[in-house]
Amino acid sequence: MKAIKPRDSVLGTLCAISCETLYGLSYLFTKQATGCSSEFALLGWRFFVAALAMSLCVLLGLIRMDLKGKPLKPLLLVTLCSPCVYFIAETVGIRHTTASESGVFLACIPAASLIASALLLREKPTGMQVAGILVTLAGVLVTVFAVSAASSLSMTGYAFLLVAVVSYALYSVFVSRAAGYTGAEITYVMLLIGAALFILLAVAEAGLKGELAALMLLPFKEPGFLAAVAYQGIGCSVFAFFLSNLAIAKISVNRTSSFIGIATVVSILAGALLLHEAFSACQIIGAAVIIAGVYMANMTIPSTRSQSKTTGRA
Repeated sequence: MKAIKPRDSVLGTLCAISCETLYGLSYLFTKQATGCSSEFALLGWRFFVAALAMSLCVLLGLIRMDLKGKPLKPLLLVTLCSPCVYFIAETVGIRHTTASESGVFLACIPAASLIASALLLREKPTGMQVAGILVTLAGVLVTVFAVSAASSLSMTGYAFLLVAVVSYALYSVFVSRAAGYTGAEITYVMLLIGAALFILLAVAEAGLKGELAALMLLPFKEPGFLAAVAYQGIGCSVFAFFLSNLAIAKISVNRTSSFIGIATVVSILAGALLLHEAFSACQIIGAAVIIAGVYMANMTIPSTRSQSKTTGRA
């Protein structure tokens, strides 16, 4: 394995931390935006802005695309899991729970991805990875039981967040099989398909309610919604993508993925400090246990095909 230079290690670490900070704050924006709009309205506008921004990057030559002659099935399976299923489940789950709870549950994604790779890709996890998975699940149980006494227990929200975790785990498996595509190509197609699907659903929903005009004017009438769309569409789908790719280039996928728990910490702090959400000592302990488990599970990920080439959280 090639040694990582100290300067590259520092730069890669800073990029990974910045990337996960952006994702952690996105739960806060989602929570605020769904308070004045439907899930489909938010997703439709978000992916429209993201696809537009990414297309501009392609036109300016900042991102290179070459999809000619490549099989479509692997890519379609990837996009089915994320964004199609994942983002619907994530957004609905966040709406029915607190921003901090959502961050805690979504921190289980790396552990779930390890389980999926073991079952579907026949990649046997190490003892440390198994221990990390068990610790992560223990943290989730602690958090769930703590919520029943400290906050509003939403089984609907938890169910959708569970679907989000599973769909992302499957996404990780399908990305590993889409070997012919680069991370930029996968992300760009994800954004295009996401925009097409969610715009269609948002328009259909608004049409049934007779609110098409309201949907078109929503970002211009609701500053909070506009901020959420701009932040998630550009900040998370473009800036975070570049930060993640730079981190992977400098410190490898293994080390980059170990920083995912930072998004959970940020979401917890943002929910408590900015939204004044209740978060008990038991929930803080549960979150810390989850982060520890995720770190353990990712410390020794083998350098194999299971390493994703893109974040998937477009």
